[in-house]
Amino acid sequence: MNINATLLAQMIMFMLFVWFCMKFVWTPIMAALEQRKKQIADGLADAERAKHDLELAAKRSAEIMREAKEKAGEIISNGEKRAAKSLRPPKAGKDRRRSHYYWRQGRNQSGSIPRQRAIAYPGVGNCTGRCRKDSWA
Repeated sequence: MNINATLLAQMIMFMLFVWFCMKFVWTPIMAALEQRKKQIADGLADAERAKHDLELAAKRSAEIMREAKEKAGEIISNGEKRAAKSLRPPKAGKDRRRSHYYWRQGRNQSGSIPRQRAIAYPGVGNCTGRCRKDSWA
């Protein structure tokens, strides 16, 4: 066999193999790589968005907690004011006589004895000094 013919035949076969790979093998591989690259980029973008959303949610929850604590403080202070007010005699007003009557009896206007009043003034209402604080629980 002639060495030149063999080399020429090998070169032609190699060119055909390169053409076949470029046409039928390389294109799908590159398309799959591009698709995977796009998926990774989308995943990273979604992770950044999720991180940003998490930061916003943390800030919002901190704000809600702060508002809730403020509101709880207001409710507690209002309750303390009302409790202190219920222990004092009523001031002059439209229903002074009726509310003063209830105050002297040691009851609120619904007819029940307020717990703070019964603890503070054991002789008021039905409690004649035998009542204990733990019996009101």
